[in-house]
Amino acid sequence: MIESWRWYGDLDAITLPEVAQTGASGIVTALHEIPYGQVWDVDAIATRKARVAQGGFDWVVVESLPIHESIKRGEGDLTTLFANYRQSMANLAANGIKTICYNFMPLLDWTRTDLTAPVTGGGTCLRFEATRMAAFEVHMLGRRDAEADYSPDVLNKAAAWFQQATQADRDALLASIMAGLPGAFDRYDIPGLRNALQSYDCIDREALRAHYKRFLEEVVPTATDLGMRLCVHPDDPPRDILGLPRIVSDADDIAWIMGAVDAPANGLTLCSGSLGANPANDVPAIAKHFADRIHFAHLRNVAKDPDGSFEEAAHLDGDTDMVALVQVLLDEESRRRDVGRADHAIPFRPDHGHHILSDLDRALILGYPLIGRLRGLAELRGVIRALSHESKYA
Repeated sequence: MIESWRWYGDLDAITLPEVAQTGASGIVTALHEIPYGQVWDVDAIATRKARVAQGGFDWVVVESLPIHESIKRGEGDLTTLFANYRQSMANLAANGIKTICYNFMPLLDWTRTDLTAPVTGGGTCLRFEATRMAAFEVHMLGRRDAEADYSPDVLNKAAAWFQQATQADRDALLASIMAGLPGAFDRYDIPGLRNALQSYDCIDREALRAHYKRFLEEVVPTATDLGMRLCVHPDDPPRDILGLPRIVSDADDIAWIMGAVDAPANGLTLCSGSLGANPANDVPAIAKHFADRIHFAHLRNVAKDPDGSFEEAAHLDGDTDMVALVQVLLDEESRRRDVGRADHAIPFRPDHGHHILSDLDRALILGYPLIGRLRGLAELRGVIRALSHESKYA
């Protein structure tokens, strides 16, 4: 497996020399400064690649080449947007970068209600709190029919939280929910979010699937011709949010996607944290079922609560059997090696991490600390080494 590290370029306070000390060999990055829908110029890609190479790394995965909201909504003449996406793919391929991670989450990317939840023993983590999400949707946003998405107990606790919350508490909740991924250009206040959500009023699950299938039909043949791999990132969290449908949340969703355009270039980013936040998902089983279409892996763990809340756990803790999951990925690598695939190695990165120790004193991208991810990478490296050793002498 290829140890890699997500790096945000000039947006990132963590430097490449620091990343080099983690032992990772690959970099996962993107041109976050380019607005969604515009072409990634071949020279801009080459400049970023050269900078990564000067740090001693290979640029192994693009994360992400974003999909414009108009494509997700299926609105207007999309000819230029699809052409721009294909051109960006071609420009990446011309620079030898062949794996693209992307998502099809409408409007927002990952969603959390607390970016600095306390961790036992010290430090902080990302958390999704069902009570606060309900308070936001029902009492702050005033979304129609939001109550139907929550249990009576959660709704009662949400009302109590809202009544005692200060304006600063409410502002912090909005900021957390809007945080998403660095590189997203849109940040909304409450009126702005209401307006943005209205653009999805007539888009249900089946309509969003239809728009996604059109996207795949437009870009997967190009990926095939270029020798590229597209890998969709699961929804985070894997449930409808703000009344918006989520269509990459479980094994049935993934099976539909893989069959929508049945080609090796149409693949999956196996994110154990995103899929693991759904109590119905058996992440190692999902990985085994779709192993031949996994082109990239995000390895992290979550601990879930019965009410639908969850938080980032240490990489080997939480509810997903990380050892079993890594074994599935190693078995798939072995299968690919046996059939003669030169690209048998699966790139992975330690996804997210607790903010601990001196990370707490640095202005780092929340969820992407140095020491917390280093801890995760070291733990995962140990699992991989032990399983590989066991297989060697079996």
